[in-house]
Parts: sequence; structure tokens; C-alpha cells
Amino acid sequence: METINGYVDHIIYQNDENGYTVLALISEGEEITCVGNCKGLTQGETIAAQGDYVEHPLYGMQFKMNEYHVEAPKDSVSMERYLGSGAVKGVGAALAARIVKKFGDDTFRIIEEEPERLAEIKGISLRKAQEIAVQMEEKKDLREGLVFLQQFGISNALAVRIYDTYGAGLYSVMRENPYRLAEDINGVGFRMADEIAGKIGIHTDSDYRIRSGIFYTLLQAVGEGHCYLPMKLLLERSRELLQVEEEYIRPQVDNLMMDRKLVIKGDCVYAANYYYAELNCARMLQELHIPMWDTENLPSQDTMLRKRLERLAKSLEMELDDLQLEAVMECIRNGVFVLSGGPGTGKTTTINMIIHYFDAEGLDILLAAPTGRAAKRMTEATGYEARTIHRLLELNSALSSEDTRKVNFERNAENPLEADVVIIDEMSMVDIQLFQALLKAIVPGTRLVLVGDVNQLPSIGPGQVLRDIMESRELPMVVLQKIFRQAMESDIVVNAHRINRGEQISMDNKSKDFFLLERNDNNVIYKHMIQLMQDMLPGYVNATPFDIQVLTPMRKGALGCEVLNGILQKYLNPPDTAKREYSSGERIYREGDKVMQIRNNYQLEWEILSKYGIPIDKGMGVFNGDMGRIVEINETASCMVVEYDEHRRVTYPFTLLEELELSYAITIHKSQGSEYPAVIIPLLGGPRMLFNRNLLYTAITRARNCVMILGSSGTVRNMIENVSENQRYTSLATRIREIYGSVL
Repeated sequence: METINGYVDHIIYQNDENGYTVLALISEGEEITCVGNCKGLTQGETIAAQGDYVEHPLYGMQFKMNEYHVEAPKDSVSMERYLGSGAVKGVGAALAARIVKKFGDDTFRIIEEEPERLAEIKGISLRKAQEIAVQMEEKKDLREGLVFLQQFGISNALAVRIYDTYGAGLYSVMRENPYRLAEDINGVGFRMADEIAGKIGIHTDSDYRIRSGIFYTLLQAVGEGHCYLPMKLLLERSRELLQVEEEYIRPQVDNLMMDRKLVIKGDCVYAANYYYAELNCARMLQELHIPMWDTENLPSQDTMLRKRLERLAKSLEMELDDLQLEAVMECIRNGVFVLSGGPGTGKTTTINMIIHYFDAEGLDILLAAPTGRAAKRMTEATGYEARTIHRLLELNSALSSEDTRKVNFERNAENPLEADVVIIDEMSMVDIQLFQALLKAIVPGTRLVLVGDVNQLPSIGPGQVLRDIMESRELPMVVLQKIFRQAMESDIVVNAHRINRGEQISMDNKSKDFFLLERNDNNVIYKHMIQLMQDMLPGYVNATPFDIQVLTPMRKGALGCEVLNGILQKYLNPPDTAKREYSSGERIYREGDKVMQIRNNYQLEWEILSKYGIPIDKGMGVFNGDMGRIVEINETASCMVVEYDEHRRVTYPFTLLEELELSYAITIHKSQGSEYPAVIIPLLGGPRMLFNRNLLYTAITRARNCVMILGSSGTVRNMIENVSENQRYTSLATRIREIYGSVL
């Protein structure tokens, strides 16, 4: 790493939101192009920058700054240059020259300590003198704050966020309780705060440290899908993290409960917001679960309703079995209804019948699903517009761009959805926080229909909402089980149900849509995967190579998505002089690449353009699992444009590329709610807790026309026999039963 000193001659480009800057630095009489995160840095400032020279393919040699320190101008020449650079509003080159001519090397001391003396100079009033002093003081505070934070190894970008959050109060926060950073600032976790605290000299048994560690342990558990941890497990994990004895930890658990940051119910310890999320969902479900049918004369009403539905089905040329008919009737009778079932059991037909009935009644119906792909599938299956739940609830854009942890929706208890019926598909993907937001926007008297396959993997976010609702057995539900004749013709559907029942499947490759190629060498699997995607499957399933999806159980390893994406990118989207590309760390992004958003970002704006390039729709939010294609890379503007479903275009500054991954291959967990013309599943073996029946079932049911397993038939058989699943600590079922009085 090299260090260069100089002054900022001019700013070539600066992103106001994230601070990414391209600047011209004059060092020893030579102009050097520097790039890095430099929010707050202005023309004329003197800096010492650390970094390395890199060769840019388009712009030539640049100095990539890892960090920099602003140095106060030490002589009259540098002082005049700084003041005349435009860094101080209202002071130009001529006025800067007069100020420095008057005060010389004492200029900055005069501005800081005796600003009224600036009024001695022609053209500066007493008011203007004070304004100059205030601007200089503000910039000095920021510079000093950044220098103070940099001694703890904090990057400039993070230092700016800390300064923006605490201002001059950052010094007391850092010296007394740096663990507040983990609570207040997005992007700072316990481990980073703990490292800073160690440099400051805070003891390992500090109350602040232990409390922050406990809370961090619970938030880590939330990342694993849990809503709480058993007390014993919380203490064990906290002890392992903090490396202190349990006797120091338990009292702080109680203190956090007294501060209402934790809730303890029996042996279960919750971060307070997740306890109340489950409790609120249970309460709101009960409020929505009201009879929608005349219960005094139920038998005759049922007879009339059944005949009416049979006539409607006949007119629509639909065939419903008794259980499907019962499901429609249960939906009509109740304020809340749950419909579940595996592939080919007629969920779509049942939903269509429900929609047609309510439509004939003149009721307003809203359809939604957790992801854009799932909503698109719902639209295609029903003929009615479906939206993502986030769009349905109208994600609020009035959020801090630095903190995406807080989510607000325009549709809520004060501004509920205007609908008589709300139908949500792919409910297995909905986590407890999104479900709470949805329920808040639905008023009693509106019917809520929840549809999903309970045997799919649970949501990526915390909770297992669909499973818990069904396990509570307090709300009306129907589980469709009969596989219809047309679906029986698909071995994908038949094998999925066999796997779900724990039955072994035929792997003799006599099927038309379900194949296994026995291969036990990773390199051979790579070769066949590329051949299948490029040559064999596109024509077989009438799709492009980019429509075919590789699904793998793991991120790491020879058959994990990280390795596979590098290989598949090389063959499916090779380098080309017509395609611009950008390197970020070890990853190369290239125009035409298939990519996926890997975390919820409620601040990213999207827009849909007309064929003339005019925006015709826009909105906020890109979500974990959204997949798209890179359509443009612009190194001059340091950004990348990705097009998602429904032609939504999102511009990513290069500093946000950590939120994007190549997605030629993705984990099975990330495929939830999606459907692909064909899927390729590499399976050679892995951790028993991961390689289970539930995972295999989910992977197979993502395919519409063809499943191709590359690997070991023995691994497939072992997965079918393995019913072990990672337990999720959730209690929505318990909260629902408590509300209904089933649990004392």
C-alpha cells in the first residue's frame, strides 16, 4: 500500500448518497486521478491518501484510495487554494486572495478564533464573516470526526454514517459505549463494535458489551429464521460469543427484559419486536376470522351454495372434486381461510373458482404473492392482476437512505386496503414481519385467503407463518391431496408427492420430464451442465439457456453456487468487446449477466421505460431473491443497470454491488416461489441436516417441464429417507391458541 500527499484540484464525479468520488489530486506537481469513498471531501482540501495504483481498462492508471486523512493547510499558499476552491460558499478566488494577503499564515486561526476580523476586508460584512466561520467550523468538525474514527480502523464511508448519526456526540458514544453502533447504524454488527471497543480499552465483562452480545445473538438467530431462542441455548451461544462466564450473562438478560428490549415467556427469550409481531398476528387473525355466512340456517344455505357453485363451475367448464368444492365453500363462509396442497392437486383451479364466485358477487378482489416471479405466475394462472405484497401495501419511500432496517407501508391500519377479498399465494415464503404488515392493512369484514404448500422450505426471513397457522388448527383450512389426471402425466408431480411421502422414486430415465445422470466427478458434472444448458435443454423445453436454472443445496464447495456461477458465466456469457464489464473484489459483472438481489433494499428505486425511453411507472424496493439481467455498465457514472421482471430497471451504484450475485446457479432456498422451464440439480453429497427430504422436494417442484439431476442416485435416496430439518423456534401457533383459549 502506498501513501500520496497533495491537494484536490477538482472533483470529477461524486455520488452524494454513498460518497463514491473520482477526483484529480495534485501531488508534487503531478495530476493523479484518485477514486474512493470520500463523502464530504471538497475541492482545495489537502489530503494524505493510502491505497494502490490500478490500471483501469478504459481510463488508464488510477490511484484507488482505501483510506485518506484530511490535513489542515499549513501555509498561506494552501490556505488560499482551499478558500478559493469553492469549498466555502460565497468565497471565490479573488476574495480568498484578499483574505490570505491580509492575514497570511494566521488566516485559519483568525477564522476560527476571531471571525469578526474578516469584516476588515473589503467585500465582507460582519454577517458574511460569521457565515464563513460557521461553514469552516462545520467542515472542521466533520474532518476531525473522521480523523478520530479512522484511528479505530473505521472506513471513511462508515465514519461519515457515524458522524451523520451522532454529530459531535460521537466522541462520548465511542468512549463510553461503542456497542450503540450495532443498534443504531446499518452495516455495523456486534463483532465490528466489539473490535472497536477492544481498541478503546473497554473490558470484556463490561455490561454494555454483554448486553450488546446477547442482543446480537438473538438477531443472529433471527437471521436463521427463529423468532426466539430457548434460554439455555441463548446463554450457550452468548457465552461462546462473549467468552465470559454465564454468571455475567444471565443478569443482563433480565436487565434487557426490564428495559423492554427482550420478552421472556417461560423458557423462551425473544427480541421484543418479534414477540409482539407473533402476538399481533394472532390477535389480528382472530379479528378477521368472523362468520361471513348465515349460521342460523346453515344446512339449507350450504345446499343452495353447493348447487350455485356447481352451476358456476359448469358454465366455466371447470371440474372440481368434493374437497375442492368444500374449500370454496369454506372460503365463502369465513373471514380467514387457508388452502394448502402439493403440486397437481388443484390449488390453482380452486383459487380460480373462488375468484370467479366473488367477482360474480361484485366484490373487489386483490391478489398478491411474496415475489415478482410468484406474482407473475399468479397473474398467468388466474387472468387477474397480481402484485407483490410490497407493492400491494405501497412501500413508503420516505425512509432514511442509510437505514433500510425500518420499513413503512402506505397501506396500514390508518389507511387500509380497499378490498373485499385479499388472496395471498405462496404463503410458505411469507415471514412474520411481512405478515404483520399485511394484516395491519386489512380491516375486519375483508376476507383473507392464504394459499401455499406447507411442505416447501420455510421463508428466508424469521418465522414459519403458514405452518404455524395450520398447526394451530384454530382457523378454517383445507389441504388438497388428490393428484389430478393431467398432473399424473408428469413425473415431476408424481415424484414430488412420492418424495413427500418418503417413498423412493424411479431413476431409470424412462421418464419424459424427470432424469438422473449418474456422475461422480465434479469436472464431469460441470461439462454435462454446460452441454445441457447450451445445447440439449433449450430446444427440449422451448426456452433459452438463461431461463434454465441450476439449483444447488450449497453456496460453498465444488458444487456450490459460488463456484458454479464462475464456470457458467464463462460459457453462457463469455467476455466480448461489445460487452462492458466491471470487477468488484473477486467477482466480474458483465453486461448480459444473470444476477440476483440477495437482501431486501427498500431504498432502491425502479422504473419502467416506454419504447421511447420515457418512464411510465416507478416505485421503490428490490427484494431478496429478485432475479434480473445486467443491461448496462457505466464506469463513468460508476453504476450498473439491472432489468428485473415486468421490465423494472434499477440503477446500482458500484458501492452497492455487494447486494448483487451472479445467478446462473442459486441455492434451493433462494428459488422459493419461482418456477423454471427446467432445473438442473447437482447432488453428490453434503451435510445431513441440509441434504434432507424437504430440500429435495422444494427443488423438484421448481421445475415446470423438466428436472435433471446430475450426481449420485444414492444421495437422492438418502435425502428421501432423511426427514431431519433445522428446527425453527417460532410460536405463532401457540399465540393463536392462546388467543382462542386453547392454551391456558
